[in-house]
Amino acid sequence: MRRIIGIVIGIAIVAACSSSSSTAPPAPPSRSYRMGFSDFPPRFGDSASYVNSIAMWFQRADAAIIHIEPPWTVLIAGGDPDSAVRAAIAPPVNLYRSRGLQVFFTVDCTNGIDRTAEAPELVAAGRSITDTAIQRLYRRWVIAVDTITHPDYLGLAAETNLIKAAAPAPVYAAVVAMTNAAAADVRAADPARKLYVSVQVETAWGLLLNGGVYIGIAQDYADFPFIDAFGLSSYPYVASYTEPDSMPGDYYARLVAGHNTPVMVVEGGWSSVSANGHPSDPAKQARYIKMQRTLLENAHALAVFQLDFADFDTTGMNLPPGSIIPWFASIGLVTTNLAAKPALAEWDSTFALPLKP
Repeated sequence: MRRIIGIVIGIAIVAACSSSSSTAPPAPPSRSYRMGFSDFPPRFGDSASYVNSIAMWFQRADAAIIHIEPPWTVLIAGGDPDSAVRAAIAPPVNLYRSRGLQVFFTVDCTNGIDRTAEAPELVAAGRSITDTAIQRLYRRWVIAVDTITHPDYLGLAAETNLIKAAAPAPVYAAVVAMTNAAAADVRAADPARKLYVSVQVETAWGLLLNGGVYIGIAQDYADFPFIDAFGLSSYPYVASYTEPDSMPGDYYARLVAGHNTPVMVVEGGWSSVSANGHPSDPAKQARYIKMQRTLLENAHALAVFQLDFADFDTTGMNLPPGSIIPWFASIGLVTTNLAAKPALAEWDSTFALPLKP
């Protein structure tokens, strides 16, 4: 009997030691970042494709982003910013909120297609953001957006480092002045609002204008001290990357290394077709979406957005010679007819992960 009792005690001790020394099972995969799109339609003026596109991406998003320039023509003509926001911005924001989506809003204060230039509406009117009167209109528009739509994150400028590198120095100086003034306006009215500007990732890595020598974003930290997060704009296929798998794992994280600043990809993508001599195909695009998951995890990102859920049809757009718009026409996860590309399945597999911010 004593022997049996001893064996039982020995088994209990071994079991207890085994239990205490065993490691806990690994946590199931999750994501720290929200995922979403903008409402850019496959075909401008085609309401059916617009509605059907949104209906598709609503199923695979927990956030939405609006990225637009101020309505300069309306503002210059004396239009009321509040009325303009209520008419054009509030309806989609209300729709997104009804679906339980967080809302991100980027105000683009220069030319989103050509960072060497200012907004086409300003150019057509013979005006410039270097004019303090125009800066005041921008600030009024920003306050209207904030106080009427209350975005979860409000961006005051886009691709600031590329503007600094490509635009005339007075234009960049104006961007710095007007965004800092607008940030003070917003904080006075709404202290809790999360603010950001976006930086262009390929520019920060020196892949567009610096011969591949890393630049970083120290200047952006200095010039935009009000930020709560950095937005990232990244189109690696237009720089030096022909294979998504060759991107370094710290492609996003390195930009904010040594800082506590959250990041979020507010625009970006990879074309599913070759564009301007940059080779690509649907399989490469799918691998990019898969690789991006690693980049986002390594940077502990807050969000990732594709501005274009669907490809957009450039037919009839009367583009000027040398336009870069065709470079981005095929970054959607579905075609202009909303047929799924392989990249959509990769996006969906990531979206299926539980969100644990």
